[in-house]
Amino acid sequence: MLDTLTLQTATSNSGVLIIIYTMFVAFLLSVTIGITYIKTFRGLSYSRTYVQAVILSSIVAATVVHAIGDSLAHGLGMIGALAIIRFRTSFKDPRDILFMFSALAAGIGCGVGAYNVAVIGTLGFVLMALLLHVTPLGQPSTFDGMLRFNINSSDENRHELEGLLKKYCKTFALITLREMQQGERLDYAYHVKIRKNRKSALLIKEMPEKIPSVRGVGLMLQETTVEL
Repeated sequence: MLDTLTLQTATSNSGVLIIIYTMFVAFLLSVTIGITYIKTFRGLSYSRTYVQAVILSSIVAATVVHAIGDSLAHGLGMIGALAIIRFRTSFKDPRDILFMFSALAAGIGCGVGAYNVAVIGTLGFVLMALLLHVTPLGQPSTFDGMLRFNINSSDENRHELEGLLKKYCKTFALITLREMQQGERLDYAYHVKIRKNRKSALLIKEMPEKIPSVRGVGLMLQETTVEL
């Protein structure tokens, strides 16, 4: 009987070590995925809570799969429990869904003991994400803002507009041009990329000086990534 008790204790300790190892590997893989998401993010801002959710989801997935094991009853019970929960979080970017699924896949792989699959799959996903980030598919847009204004259609200084844009903008492209007030005024909308050595405020200030009839000048710029 003593031998049986010793064997059960050793088995229990071994099981605890396996669980700790599983959680640790899942955590490392999900952290790698989270860091990759931050490094490859393109946009105004990324959500810190989303990155935390990506990391924690891997650990949750590993825990659930490890708890179910090979038990069909446990699996059906888990499905029933999850069916009660209603997830109302919406993803605006399909890329966010992929990163979340990647973390879940890593956690599931660790939970079933397929550590090689989890590690290789995660590294492959991370490398492909970084590769796409540096290729033309992941490069930032040629433009970083939109300039909008309207001028009198009979203003003789309209020809100053192109020179002014060339002075302050590295690149620019006309998006829309429409008539206002029965053709008396013209509404312009440009995609622009401001030169690094130029200030956007000076462009807004100089436009009325060069084109007196200009009205409603608005410049919306996309700033660099800001962490929330």
